[in-house]
Amino acid sequence: MLWATAAVVALGFLIALEIAARRYGLPGPITSQVQEVIVAPKSGFLLYACMALTMVVLTRRQRFIAVGAAIGIDAVFLVVRWVVGADLTDGGHPFGNGALWVILGVAVIAITRRTGQERALLLKGVGLGLLLLAGRKTGDTWLLITSKTRPMVLDQYLATADHALGNPSWLVGRIVTATGPAGALALEAVYGQLAVAAVVVALYQLRNVAAERRFPRHHLVRTFLVIGLLGPGIYMIFPVVGPIFAYGPGASGTGGLQWAVANLWPDLPPPIGVAPHEMPYDEITPRNCMPSLHTAWATAIFIHSRRGPRVLRYAGTFWLIATLAATLGFGYHYGVDLVAGVVFTVTIEAALRSLERGWDRSGIQLVTYGVAVFAALLVSYRYLPMEMAERPWLFGPLLILAMASVIYGYVRTTSQWETKAVPARQPEPEHELVSG
Repeated sequence: MLWATAAVVALGFLIALEIAARRYGLPGPITSQVQEVIVAPKSGFLLYACMALTMVVLTRRQRFIAVGAAIGIDAVFLVVRWVVGADLTDGGHPFGNGALWVILGVAVIAITRRTGQERALLLKGVGLGLLLLAGRKTGDTWLLITSKTRPMVLDQYLATADHALGNPSWLVGRIVTATGPAGALALEAVYGQLAVAAVVVALYQLRNVAAERRFPRHHLVRTFLVIGLLGPGIYMIFPVVGPIFAYGPGASGTGGLQWAVANLWPDLPPPIGVAPHEMPYDEITPRNCMPSLHTAWATAIFIHSRRGPRVLRYAGTFWLIATLAATLGFGYHYGVDLVAGVVFTVTIEAALRSLERGWDRSGIQLVTYGVAVFAALLVSYRYLPMEMAERPWLFGPLLILAMASVIYGYVRTTSQWETKAVPARQPEPEHELVSG
């Protein structure tokens, strides 16, 4: 019943976004997802990652067959596109269709050839893979909606508040620029394949699904999807384009100096003396800075990798650090975005953990505190930016302390939950010596 309800809600949400996108003359998430059955996908890596999630419900032999079928279908598509003279890299990757075909094939087999619990398990695997893909497509549509419905942006407020943290985007931007093309390409790879990294961690968490024939009650994909669902709503409340757009030439073919306050990033931080105000920006650039969802997702990967083997823990740590460096170094985010992103994720993770184990006083207090801190951050950025900029010695430590307090509360509370969940060890019975 829970999975069926989630499917109905997700479908309704997708239809609503499809209608909203069509109002602006662009394909919505459903159209984009259906098109990738045939056209070159935007991210072949993501489609194979989605297929990997689906395959957690398959046996080892079935996985080999699925991977072989996906590669074979992609090879056929590649040959056909080459024969007809299609651009193999137009708008995406020359591979990935085969992975989507395999996911849909598993759904067909589940409906037509399986019954009972086996059918339900296969459909859950298909749903998991398609949900990750749908999350990417809905995210793209949300970004479009933010650019069309929020003509004014609040970048000047965040740039002013960022003085409390020492303008980290400007600092890291100069460092990344100094590393040259090699450093930028490495960070771009990390930044662009965040969903693939999440799938690696999720596959470790779901490694026993095929043997146990059931899913764990909580795993990374749930957190990832909830972050993607709630985050764009904050974009609508606090529209921000980022320092490279508001204080630089723009990126990815959007923005431009005609829209910027001045061409300052990353060489010269904006001055403090001028009071911030709303500013107009183009109707193409997404307002996707507050909070930083890349930071939020990387934080979720870090949290969920803590229970894995050492190599997974190291990878989770690396991905978090590299993502923070990329978000700042490319000028996509201000430092205050990252602080909000961490608080956002830890609060969501606490809520999902509480939902999994049952709400109690400690869970309610933790989630309430996280929401309160997140709201206080947004209010401070909007209404106290000048005070934050003029007193960095006070507000800088306060921002870090607020974030650290939420992290500490999460670690302390979840550690207590885990201690209570471990059954106490029973003393061994004593053997009496009987003399005869």
